[in-house]
Amino acid sequence: MSSKKITKYDLVEAVYLNTKAEKKLVQEIVENLLLQLKESLKSGNTIELRGFGTFEARLRKGRSKARNPKTGEQLSVAPHYVAAFRSGQELKKSLWELPVENSGAN
Repeated sequence: MSSKKITKYDLVEAVYLNTKAEKKLVQEIVENLLLQLKESLKSGNTIELRGFGTFEARLRKGRSKARNPKTGEQLSVAPHYVAAFRSGQELKKSLWELPVENSGAN
């Protein structure tokens, strides 16, 4: 399976072509959806999209002896939240059904 990066523009274009709705309206809807997802996560909510997956904010512990991989400099990282995604059963099943190419990678 060859991998291609899909951008927000590509998503808007795909929805526009599939729905024949006004492109500007589709763009506003996609932008608003993403904004609502972000705001819900910032409020501490979990977002469950049945058949697709669950988005949530998870707390990462702080570390006093972290290291910048680029410079090797030791630094301290405070506890912070990160976005996390768990795929739903339908999404998992659909990905399991994809044919696997023999790439030689382990």
